Amino acid sequence: RASDGVRGIRLAEGDSVISMAILNHLDATSDERAAYLKMARAVGEEAGPEGDEESAVDITLAPERFEEMRKAEQMILTVSANGKGKRTSSFEYRITGRGGKGITAMAVNTKTGPLVASFPVAEDDEIMLVTDAGQLIRCPVHDIRKAGRATQGVIVLNTAEGEKVVSVERLSEEDAAEES
Repeated sequence: RASDGVRGIRLAEGDSVISMAILNHLDATSDERAAYLKMARAVGEEAGPEGDEESAVDITLAPERFEEMRKAEQMILTVSANGKGKRTSSFEYRITGRGGKGITAMAVNTKTGPLVASFPVAEDDEIMLVTDAGQLIRCPVHDIRKAGRATQGVIVLNTAEGEKVVSVERLSEEDAAEES
């Protein structure tokens, strides 16, 4: 009880942790992940990053392995303070040891603002976004574009000048059934 614990991530000056999630694990090499993402884009399941060095991989997966990876894939929703958001495949995030610096989840700039939330979502989920001005919007996750890690995303909530998204919550289909 008196220990400090272990470092999960090494934060840079000005950074802070905004969320944590436990993802499904599937043993896959980086070449398999790159091949899966390339094949998924080819069948129109996901828009990938432009100019990504991993997309040049010439490995193809067996149909059984592709299907296994498709079933294990999770989508990570990332939303910024200025209302930009995107869904990204969990296979775009490499596994690292504890205490690492992490990898880019979204292109953060003055257009996007800082990240507010990042968590796994399902295709049939909905999300609720709340701004500091009290604006609230509920939208289906399937309307948010799939994009690569290093992209800005698309407008999920059009914020007014000086208004910021302060909270994002996932509403699963079970939540909707309980409301009924």
